[in-house]
Amino acid sequence: MLKNSKAFSSFSVADLQQAKEFYQGILGLEVIDNPMGVIEVVVSGSSHILLYPKPNHVPATFTVLNFPVEDIDQAVDELIAKGVKFEMYNQESIKTDQKGISRGNGGPDIAWFRDPSGNILSVLEAE
Repeated sequence: MLKNSKAFSSFSVADLQQAKEFYQGILGLEVIDNPMGVIEVVVSGSSHILLYPKPNHVPATFTVLNFPVEDIDQAVDELIAKGVKFEMYNQESIKTDQKGISRGNGGPDIAWFRDPSGNILSVLEAE
């Protein structure tokens, strides 16, 4: 029944204008104003992602959006230069280096950061 559906994701943000400035200005993504009072984030090669305002927004405690990249060091460096701060972890199950990149943990190299509403996003090196 849903096999051929064009599924898409959505999540809440505290401030739609801040989200638009971040996703468009910092991450360099196309952002479209939607007449329903939401914004659509366009990521090449995937469905649009809907961001909607929620007055009592609480950020998710998990990664809501992953961006595969060819070179994680380059992506992290470029985002740091734009003011993005990466999450630092020093736990038994996950550790990050001085840049905030988790390397060699049985999966792809990955670095997590937050949008202005506290939602967790990541860049991960495509294999």
